[in-house]
Amino acid sequence: MDEDGRPGERRPPVMEDVAELAGVSAMTVSRVLNNPERVRPATRDRVLAAMKTLDYRPNLAARVLATGRSNVLGVVSFDTTLYGPASTLYGIERAARRHDYLISIVSLSELNRRSIGEGVDRLRSQGVDGIIIVAPHESAAEGLRDLPPDLPIVVVGAAEDLPFPLASVDQCTGAVRAVRHLLSLGHETVWHLSGPADWVDSGGRLAGWRQTLAAQGREVPEVLVGDWSAESGYRLGERLARDPSVTAVFAANDAMALGLLRALREAGRRVPEDVSVVGFDDVPEAPYFSPPLTTVRQNFGEVGRRAFTLMLDRISASGADGAHHRQVVEPELVVRDSTAGRR
Repeated sequence: MDEDGRPGERRPPVMEDVAELAGVSAMTVSRVLNNPERVRPATRDRVLAAMKTLDYRPNLAARVLATGRSNVLGVVSFDTTLYGPASTLYGIERAARRHDYLISIVSLSELNRRSIGEGVDRLRSQGVDGIIIVAPHESAAEGLRDLPPDLPIVVVGAAEDLPFPLASVDQCTGAVRAVRHLLSLGHETVWHLSGPADWVDSGGRLAGWRQTLAAQGREVPEVLVGDWSAESGYRLGERLARDPSVTAVFAANDAMALGLLRALREAGRRVPEDVSVVGFDDVPEAPYFSPPLTTVRQNFGEVGRRAFTLMLDRISASGADGAHHRQVVEPELVVRDSTAGRR
């Protein structure tokens, strides 16, 4: 009750409340929060149960003072709803949550020296322990090289010549597996719908496609460049559908493959009887395309987990000399009904 006899607002619980309910000292509660490995499991469980009962929220400022760490990681990401970057961001967040870290995200409309620097400054002002940067554009490299050396930084999906730990999918290997699959079915060559030129993923997939054809002495057709959208796949697919020599196409993502499938169907070209199609990503809808899409699956959850592990190494200083350490996740070819042998 307040001084006027009215019900007052309930104050939030503090550390001493947790200690009283758990039957321990406030120092023990502090150890559970900051150095749980130093507390006996039974005592630790009792303190955690009391925190849950009271809905206790640790004071972030106090934790920073006690440990020098906030248990908050910053993430700088490209502002996009594209499946790959969005799934990578979710993979990072899920890995952090499993280790009791919070994530603070800065989404940028473009990745360049100015925007990356501003995003990093915003996160540093929040006292984050480190920053993971999802940088799928080649143009981001200049901005990344200007970042302060005293801050733990990990990059995801960026160019490999940067002076930071990197977690990524082996895009080139994924493309190699897609093209080899199509050639093994008896196709003379494989056409390619590429993603935008400034994307690191586009470059890796393009290189794998070209290298595989050249290694087997096959004709390397003209590259058709899209923008990751189904509309661009459809537009480019209309061109391919008019050429009867086109029997196999590798699209750089599943959305463009979807547009391609429609263009081929409207032109009377059957998939896979007349044209085989392979995508990249394995979006959740890929098994429900018509026909179900053969594609290259990227494990974004694993990329997020490895990025987070690299960050923990950097924060603990055990990875301080590992600026060039790489964690590369191999993709998997998933064969469905959009590819078939030549008849």
